[in-house]
Amino acid sequence: MKELLDKLTSYNLFNYLLPGIIFVALVSKLTHYSFIQQDIIIGLFFYYFIGLVISRFGSLVVEPFLKQISFVHFANYKDFVSAAKSDEKIELLTEANNTYRTLCSMLVLLIVMKAVEVLEIKCPVLKKGNMVTAIILLLALFLFSYRKQTKYILSRIIIQHK
Repeated sequence: MKELLDKLTSYNLFNYLLPGIIFVALVSKLTHYSFIQQDIIIGLFFYYFIGLVISRFGSLVVEPFLKQISFVHFANYKDFVSAAKSDEKIELLTEANNTYRTLCSMLVLLIVMKAVEVLEIKCPVLKKGNMVTAIILLLALFLFSYRKQTKYILSRIIIQHK
């Protein structure tokens, strides 16, 4: 267990575990849902996974939306990679930036959870397909995350060969 905890980076803590724990705590306070785990080990893995889902939602939904409405602007990826090589602080700033995006995503998903709760109260038949719907949405989320990550890897390979 100690070895596993030693491998957790600050990125993992602030972009996955912390948002996952906060999300679970707030969901249990604001809705009738409860994802709180009694087993600490299972809880840590589960909260980490929830944080990972929140982070991926931010990367695939929140970030593109904010770019589309011109709330944020990004540099060209090639320029980012080049700048990060010459300025080590860019990596740290990017990590903080991703933490803010993940926390925004967490708040959006809290609103979604509350909306789902209200919809289920008004239309109880919606409760029946929750697990299947969640699995399909998670599959889509991770498929698109995989595609986006593969694109980044390809971009870095292309940059290295120029």
